[in-house]
Amino acid sequence: MGFRNLIRGGLFLVLAGTLAACQPLNHHLIHPETVPAGVTTWTQEVERDRMLIHLEWASPEGSGPFPTVLVHPEAGKTAKDMRGVIWDLAQRGYLAVAVDYRRWIKGKYRRTLFPWRKKGDVTASLDVVRSHPGVDPGRIGALGFSQGGVFSLLIAASTPEIRAVVAYYPVTDFVHWLSKHRPNPIRRWVYRVIRWHFRRESGARTEAEFHRMLVHASPYHHAEAIRAPVLLIHGDRDTSASVEESRRLAERLRELGRDVALLVVRNAGHVFNFKHPEKASRAWEATLAWLERHLKASSTVSGTDARPRP
Repeated sequence: MGFRNLIRGGLFLVLAGTLAACQPLNHHLIHPETVPAGVTTWTQEVERDRMLIHLEWASPEGSGPFPTVLVHPEAGKTAKDMRGVIWDLAQRGYLAVAVDYRRWIKGKYRRTLFPWRKKGDVTASLDVVRSHPGVDPGRIGALGFSQGGVFSLLIAASTPEIRAVVAYYPVTDFVHWLSKHRPNPIRRWVYRVIRWHFRRESGARTEAEFHRMLVHASPYHHAEAIRAPVLLIHGDRDTSASVEESRRLAERLRELGRDVALLVVRNAGHVFNFKHPEKASRAWEATLAWLERHLKASSTVSGTDARPRP
């Protein structure tokens, strides 16, 4: 997968959440605001080769092993912001783990736009998670929002141990996203600035190198390596990451014979599930149905086929 460029290209993984990061969000909109009865929580920090991994855990009652979900937040947010999500999953029988990363930079661990620097960094959090005795290593899924959705897809492309992916409104092809024509002159200017910033921060010496880095950071270009069933969830009015991003990846995965579904939520923009309760509930029901099918023993939910339709 060209991991050297992929890790350096981690900067580009923020773009899906960049425009929405400053908007007020409610991560407990449809998720618990307090720890549900029977759910146990704890935090953990692990150092891996100058990367600090922060994990927020939530476990159901019992000793397991449990089906497990690795959760990544949208850009600009941390594992703590995912507490409502993981508490929700834990009360439904999953061992859920939210993750974020910091990198050793100039004498301290700092937030960075590209925490993954080496091949092993991509699956470092998964290595920590699967070592826990409560985790069923044969039933691990990845769930992510925006940048977290990109992370989830890239992890799935890096290892067959991920058995299901749910990616909310990801950018799947950075080359396509940055080169897309935008009629609005203000948005054209904004995206030119974003591209310039990415190019400068990436350290790419040539345009060809920058292009390669964009390719390596794009799940679309690693579709052949993604074997896990993938559910993509996207709003049709997303102006940060167009629904076309998910449609193109879904089409490519179908061409490869993969198990993939796309749920398009009408009249929904970026990070809609942390803003609009009704739309959020619909997307969450689809998420739970997908995880139920692929991480738990039964293949249907309540005796019906809950697979989202394009």
